[in-house]
Amino acid sequence: MATTAELFEEPFVADEYIERLVWRTPGGGSRGGPEAFDPKRLLEEFVNHIQELQIMDERIQRKVEKLEQQCQKEAKEFAKKVQELQKSNQVAFQHFQELDEHISYVATKVCHLGDQLEGVNTPRQRAVEAQKLMKYFNEFLDGELKSDVFTNSEKIKEAADIIQKLHLIAQELPFDRFSEVKSKIASKYHDLECQLIQEFIQNVFEVKLQSFVKDQLEECRKSDAEQYLKNLYDLYTRTTNLSSKLMEFNLGTDKQTFLSKLIKSIFISYLENYIEVETGYLKSRSAMILQRYYDSKNHQKRSIGTGGIQDLKERIRQRTNLPLGPSIDTHGETFLSQEVVVNLLQETKQAFERCHRLSDPSDLPRNAFRIFTILVEFLCIEHIDYALETGLAGIPSSDSRNANLYFLDVVQQANTIFHLFDKQFNDHLMPLISSSPKLSECLQKKKEIIEQMEMKLDTGIDRTLNCMIGQMKHILAAEQKKTDFKPEDENNVLIQYTNACVKVCAYVRKQVEKIKNSMDGKNVDTVLMELGVRFHRLIYEHLQQYSYSCMGGMLAICDVAEYRKCAKDFKIPLVLQLFDTLHALCNLLVVAPDNLKQVCSGEQLANLDKSILHSFVQLRADYRSARLARHFS
Repeated sequence: MATTAELFEEPFVADEYIERLVWRTPGGGSRGGPEAFDPKRLLEEFVNHIQELQIMDERIQRKVEKLEQQCQKEAKEFAKKVQELQKSNQVAFQHFQELDEHISYVATKVCHLGDQLEGVNTPRQRAVEAQKLMKYFNEFLDGELKSDVFTNSEKIKEAADIIQKLHLIAQELPFDRFSEVKSKIASKYHDLECQLIQEFIQNVFEVKLQSFVKDQLEECRKSDAEQYLKNLYDLYTRTTNLSSKLMEFNLGTDKQTFLSKLIKSIFISYLENYIEVETGYLKSRSAMILQRYYDSKNHQKRSIGTGGIQDLKERIRQRTNLPLGPSIDTHGETFLSQEVVVNLLQETKQAFERCHRLSDPSDLPRNAFRIFTILVEFLCIEHIDYALETGLAGIPSSDSRNANLYFLDVVQQANTIFHLFDKQFNDHLMPLISSSPKLSECLQKKKEIIEQMEMKLDTGIDRTLNCMIGQMKHILAAEQKKTDFKPEDENNVLIQYTNACVKVCAYVRKQVEKIKNSMDGKNVDTVLMELGVRFHRLIYEHLQQYSYSCMGGMLAICDVAEYRKCAKDFKIPLVLQLFDTLHALCNLLVVAPDNLKQVCSGEQLANLDKSILHSFVQLRADYRSARLARHFS
């Protein structure tokens, strides 16, 4: 049977079971094995094994029946126990209901008893309180307050409760008999009311607020000036707003002075040196903004000299318009940044706002002026003036070839910055100093700064115009040929105007457009007029260098006509008039000798000096002929 049990393996498969049985039976192997196949022996083994399986089946069946009987018995016992537990639960629930009803009954009795006790105690308490009030009322009748509750300042709250009740009682009494005592009670009532109110504001300001302010400011007072100033401004603003709201209540006749003293007691240690912290922070912050900008440009800021030598150089430059020192290649960089300017103005704006709020009224103009001087130092001098000096140093000499003129970009950005600077001056500084002597001082300082910078702008623009004229000279020298106006073959001239004229006009139009984009208002007309006059002088002197045949003179007239068309873009009447006159002068190069006097007496040439007319006639190739000299003499 043990052998039979070993043959059962999970999972059970009949074919595999037979195979294992055959494999274990001697003579049951396949042919060619260690023992020959013996069918009889294998059959005998199968019969015996079947008998063993039948015996095993009977045993298992008996065991199953026994287990089923045991399971049924235990199920009946469990069901009986469940029934018993249900009965016990019902009994317990009934007891709980009885107990709940009993508790409710007792609670009702207790509440009733409490009501009875209260009904007895309340009249007694009222009688005791009435007795005390009568005692205090008698003190007011006698005119002498002896009770500790009125003489001890620490019992002000108890006194306030008593006086409020006496005040209500006194209002019901007839005035003719109790006028004096009613007046005393009312007076004491108002005194205690004022004391309580003052005690509440003092507790709020000197304990709560002062502690909160100290926690907020002391932590960052030495480590973070920016956060310290922001917190101080915020806390002071919120405290003054609280004071304004408290002013709406009845705090006595001198409430404004009282509240002002409380606020001052909280912030006095912070406001005494406020402007020192403000100016120190503003200087360091402004310096950091500028340095961060120059670092982003990989630029090492040059030192701009001050004092006698620099002043002497400036005067020489203003009078001679000569570049003093080597020219610096700025690679098109203006070293002016609107972002930097906006940051500086924003920092200064916040400083002005804090100054307005935190400064004593008597110190406000002086403090505002100190902030303004810092703005002037870092915005106007360290940034704008430095950019102007660098721009001036970057202007090439007038004889440089292919010079890049970036100073007009400096002019354009400087004009924009001036507008922003002027707007902040009017919007944020003027309201703080408008009624003080500092107003004239600020206006004078602003005037000096603007005049100084305008002088440098004028110098830079003048030198830039010289460079433009120098560029035109290089173009004319390189492109204009003597044969242009005295061609070898008079009958084979195919061009309408010379190549030099084309290139000069293209260059001039480009510079005119740049000037219009770089300036505004009357400045545009002023600079364009100056450029136009110099442009005319250049062309006038240039034409004086050549001798003209008849066809060459016609070509010169065509060139001047093109120059005049270019001059129209200036939209300056004087410049156009100069080129009109020059065009009329060029007619002297081609007019017939017999008509020279008639042309010279024409409307455009009649007012010119005779030497000018003569100088143009002398440029004609046929001037030396006796006939021409005779007609012009």
